[in-house]
Amino acid sequence: MRIDFHTHGKLAKQLPFSTVYTDWLFAQAKSAGLDAICLTEHFNTLQFDELYRYIASVSRRAGDCLELENGLRIFPGMETDVAECGHILSVGPLEAILELNRRLAPYKAKGSFLPFAQLMDLFDQYPVTVGCGHPFRAPGHVPEQPVEQLKRLSFLDLNGKDIALDRARTERLTYALAEKLELPVISGSDTHQAVQYGCISTVLERDCTTFDEIFSQVRDGAYRIEVAQQAAFQVQTASLLKRALKEIHALGGDYVSILTAKTVV
Repeated sequence: MRIDFHTHGKLAKQLPFSTVYTDWLFAQAKSAGLDAICLTEHFNTLQFDELYRYIASVSRRAGDCLELENGLRIFPGMETDVAECGHILSVGPLEAILELNRRLAPYKAKGSFLPFAQLMDLFDQYPVTVGCGHPFRAPGHVPEQPVEQLKRLSFLDLNGKDIALDRARTERLTYALAEKLELPVISGSDTHQAVQYGCISTVLERDCTTFDEIFSQVRDGAYRIEVAQQAAFQVQTASLLKRALKEIHALGGDYVSILTAKTVV
């Protein structure tokens, strides 16, 4: 099963949720060869609940995942900022993710993010699996936290955006920290739009519908990480496209219609 462990369902946190855009994203994910994604949407994105309610309404529940009509399996998750600067990924049953997001409501503004240790204390109360997203991306400082705190994590994210920028550095630092903490490394594209899907992915040996099945294989090493030859180009193109689409929105245009319009030759 080919899975992307770090993805988003919106173009940007401050843009309104669009069902059309999200449908387009998930169709593109399937076209890119993915069987599943972890939807690690930003915890302070606008309309977080609406995004997940919509997905639940157009999918069927299969274990822990939400399976779309096209066969793509969406495993619920969230990406949370911490006071020390850095992003923490949590994945788990939809109900747990939604409740955690509600409990984090007082801590969503910059300047009020929870410290790493307190956030981990909160996550410990729920059936979620927690890892560090792009641990060495500036200005993050999660790797500098006490080792006894970092060992509360369950995985590290080998991030497609960072791989595209400097693969050697990203792999060297991420795997060194993983070895120190005795944690597995899994991969995520960190995409907010479709071009970036497939730049990096994790291939599990067996099909999964539950987090227990996924992380049992991860702990056993029954997977491999694949980086696309064109990863750097994909990420660069995605970044340019994201900026252009946000500018279209800022000028009052409809970026969703532009993306989803059928080209007439």
